[in-house]
Amino acid sequence: MIVDFHVHMLEEHVFKASTNKTVFSGFGANPVSEPRPGVRELLQRSMRPEAILEDMDARGVDMAVVSSSTVLQGTSWAEPRTDLELCRRCNASLAEWEARYPKRFVSSVVLPLQDPSLAIKELKPGTKLINASSSYNGVYLGDPVYHPFWEAVNDIGATVWIHPEGVRDAWFQRYALWNSAGQSIEEAKVMASLIYEGILHGFPDLKIVIAHGGGYFPHYMGRMDRNHANRPDTVKNTGGRKPSEFLRSFHYDTCVYDPQVLKVLLERIGADRLVMGSDYPVGEKDPVDFIRQNVSSEDEMRLICGGNAARLLNLH
Repeated sequence: MIVDFHVHMLEEHVFKASTNKTVFSGFGANPVSEPRPGVRELLQRSMRPEAILEDMDARGVDMAVVSSSTVLQGTSWAEPRTDLELCRRCNASLAEWEARYPKRFVSSVVLPLQDPSLAIKELKPGTKLINASSSYNGVYLGDPVYHPFWEAVNDIGATVWIHPEGVRDAWFQRYALWNSAGQSIEEAKVMASLIYEGILHGFPDLKIVIAHGGGYFPHYMGRMDRNHANRPDTVKNTGGRKPSEFLRSFHYDTCVYDPQVLKVLLERIGADRLVMGSDYPVGEKDPVDFIRQNVSSEDEMRLICGGNAARLLNLH
């Protein structure tokens, strides 16, 4: 079974409500009246499950793990109660997609995580996958305010898919650097937050998947570990473990666009911690072949293209 872990959807009402309030328009600094040429059709396809299924069939993908495209319709701009209402709309749509096509779609849920207590109340037993950003209003997911959330996630055994909504720093809005550099920086920051604040040490069984191969974080451990020796006070929440010792506490998707980056992840992390991700509808056009061309065995192929996702989400 070939599983694409990184497939985005749009919910029409939420998408409209979020217009010019997300990173796509610099959080309103660069208002967008019309999508770029060629983008409109892609966005419309993301609203229609039948269109996504057509594209899955063309790519040889059996099952898609579908999450809200929070870059385009992230709702943390809203006050918490409105955020909750918009999250519920996304969740209801995705649940309906999965109910209609249970062998093709795995749904996720978004939560009003700018208000952790409200998010915890919305978290249901039996939830398989939570779609979260790296931070909310500048507070990263490892922060102590989120410890009760992680405890609740740990209790129900859900997997958390972390995909940044986008960096708010105005500097990144020029040249679309929020996407090319900013997302990778956000992923590095949230991973560091989860490690240094003790979330991974305190809840070693958490299942966390980081988008875009974990951004820059897995590729620069030397300087991170140097602080372990020079500043032992910085690892007071990790049980004394070096940051690099937590790399395999995460899972990573393969949407990295560069064979060399994927090979480093295979060498440093291992095939048993990678899941195939295309970033549909705008990412890898042939995610299966990207894996096939860069693994060394059929066993690695099976793990990355479906086996690991099936384990994380209890797929049968």
